[in-house]
Amino acid sequence: MSKNILVVGASGYIGSHLVPNLLHLGHHVKATGRNLKLLEKRGWGSIDNLELVELDLDLDQDLTDLFIDIDTVYFLVHGMNHGHDFIEFELDCARRFSDYLSRSNVEHVVYLGALQSQISQSKHLTARKETGNILRNSGKCVTELRAGIIIGPGSAAFEVMQDFVYHLPVMLTPSWVTSRNSPIALRNLLYYLTELIECPPDHNLILDVAGPEQMTYKDQMVRLSKMHGKNIRVIPLKWLSPKMATYWLRFITSVPTNIARALIGGLSCDLPADGSELQRRIPQHLISYEEAIQEALAMNTEVVNSEIWGFDPDALLRWQTGYGYYPKQAGYTLKTDASCEALWRQVQLVGGEEGYFYANSLWRVREWMDAMIGGDALKRYRRDPQQLQLGDKIDSWKVISLEKNHFLSLLFGMKAPGLGRLEFTIEDCGDHRTIDIRAWWHPKGFMGLLYWFAMMPAHLFIFRGMTHALVKRCKAKIQQGNIETK
Repeated sequence: MSKNILVVGASGYIGSHLVPNLLHLGHHVKATGRNLKLLEKRGWGSIDNLELVELDLDLDQDLTDLFIDIDTVYFLVHGMNHGHDFIEFELDCARRFSDYLSRSNVEHVVYLGALQSQISQSKHLTARKETGNILRNSGKCVTELRAGIIIGPGSAAFEVMQDFVYHLPVMLTPSWVTSRNSPIALRNLLYYLTELIECPPDHNLILDVAGPEQMTYKDQMVRLSKMHGKNIRVIPLKWLSPKMATYWLRFITSVPTNIARALIGGLSCDLPADGSELQRRIPQHLISYEEAIQEALAMNTEVVNSEIWGFDPDALLRWQTGYGYYPKQAGYTLKTDASCEALWRQVQLVGGEEGYFYANSLWRVREWMDAMIGGDALKRYRRDPQQLQLGDKIDSWKVISLEKNHFLSLLFGMKAPGLGRLEFTIEDCGDHRTIDIRAWWHPKGFMGLLYWFAMMPAHLFIFRGMTHALVKRCKAKIQQGNIETK
């Protein structure tokens, strides 16, 4: 029997997998995210029983209409990517949501939290626990599932381990690799979440989610490496403090730094789980760790076979197992009074005989480097010198996404250890416009990381110059610039 379901945090890792499952089961879904454009890029399509809603719980806005005709709510919001103050951000969002929830006719709330330790003072785990308490204060019936590591593409803790295996032959790791956890396959977790709709309880529940075995992180990485045909050596370092580990992870993993930092506290302790009660209520076959890894690897191309990459066949063809799931990025944003139309006219001139607006000699050096290792970046080509269209080749680049007066995405075509794209984004902010030029890079192994960090200074120098040059070509004023790297 179909229900009206609200998924809060649908653009996140679990939400982006849960929504299509709910739609497949015939439910009517209202999916929310902080960025509507990002939700639209999920590729769920124009489905009759799907409604996409932009929702930022950090803003003081009226949420009354959000709950109209809603039977069940999935609350999947966390603040790990928000920065140093993510704890207060996360709890403030929960309080604001819970206040409106208490005045709604919602019957059941499903909240995905985290396994808890008896000894850890992890702020991340504490915030997950307190969020559950806040939701229960709404007076609604809340089922809280507490999960540990989820084995699936895009799961932050899983991707940290993947990156360690891919990037390092000898792994110098924090001492938390000897901590124990109960990893569960993404498929098993999604089944629990969707089946909860069919058996809503009449009182609050807190249930552990557990896979078929408890393992140390070291064991998980060793078994993961064997599945990739590698033999790795793991050396725990007791002197590697959480703060030092954060900096270490920033270089080794492509998982966003804010998320990696938040995870460290939770990874540093044993997180026991007893999933027997949940399994009794919703019985299913729990697949093994190795089977879960195989499923995750089979799904690995979903990151590139998406609207973000324009579903481009060349991008999909070049994607390889071992590329970092999360991309590194570096970019420069400039505020200006130039019009969107004027900026877009200049952006469309990129490449060919026109060059790249700034430091063209450096671009030529990079093209010669590509030619020396068998690439064809020296071949300069443009179909039309004034306008671009989807699929156009621009020298060694390819247009994989294009939105007039707003967005251009180019697939990186030179030889390098990874897969990347270059984006130009124009935003109309009312009293000003912004032009952002940004590189995204999925590194392949250790060499992919070295390549990224070696190129980053040049990226920041060139992108800053390119944005300024574009604005000057529009004969407009420059207001303010901002560098960003991750």
